Amino acid sequence: METEYLLRLADDALILSHRLAQWASRAPQIEEDIALTNIGLDLLGQARALFTRAGEWEDAGRDEDDFAYLRQERDFRCCLLVEQPDRDDFAIAMVRQLLFSAYQLPLLQELSRSTDSEVAGIAAKGVKEVRYHLEHAAGWTIRLGDGTDESHRRSQAAVDALWPYTGELFESDDVTRAVAARGFGVDPATVRAEWDRMVDTVLAEATLDRPAGEPRTGTGRRGVHSEQLGYLLAEMQYLHRLHPGAVW
Repeated sequence: METEYLLRLADDALILSHRLAQWASRAPQIEEDIALTNIGLDLLGQARALFTRAGEWEDAGRDEDDFAYLRQERDFRCCLLVEQPDRDDFAIAMVRQLLFSAYQLPLLQELSRSTDSEVAGIAAKGVKEVRYHLEHAAGWTIRLGDGTDESHRRSQAAVDALWPYTGELFESDDVTRAVAARGFGVDPATVRAEWDRMVDTVLAEATLDRPAGEPRTGTGRRGVHSEQLGYLLAEMQYLHRLHPGAVW
């Protein structure tokens, strides 16, 4: 249970970090190029630490590189939200970051009290990083949503396109309930109210409408992904698989 839970957290961070890395040299301004790269590096660092701890719990000899580069698509446990492509649209990147960071921040705050001291330490460090991620994404969402007619249109389109994937963030199952009962992890359903509050506040200031209805059930935690993850993994894993066992 512990390994499975940690892989969910690590895969979320890893895949989103790769999406952000795809903006390198392509962001709308040089300061933003640096900002997105730094956020991606924060998430990559979280993923590495979580993969390492997952390997220790699994005790099967796998390390962070094995988890990142040698698993197949169906073995990944990331939510569908983080694997969605940006389609060269900065509004999508910012809205996706807002939706994910508003979930990740209260989750890590709770996880910093984990009975596993290593996990608690990883979460506590992550809280400091994700506060900035959320502030950055919120600022841009407001700036774009309450900006020109075109930036508002694109921002609302991004919210509408990504909203259906947010329900998966808060789904409970046997894994989350078990680790939460032992104090090891957090049941994501418990952070939904805080996510609603933060996201609604930003959307209101950005003059963006919250989509009606409940988001659909997700499948990423069960290893069933959108076709986009396959393309991402092919890009991310190629060099490691081409030169197995190579070291610098």
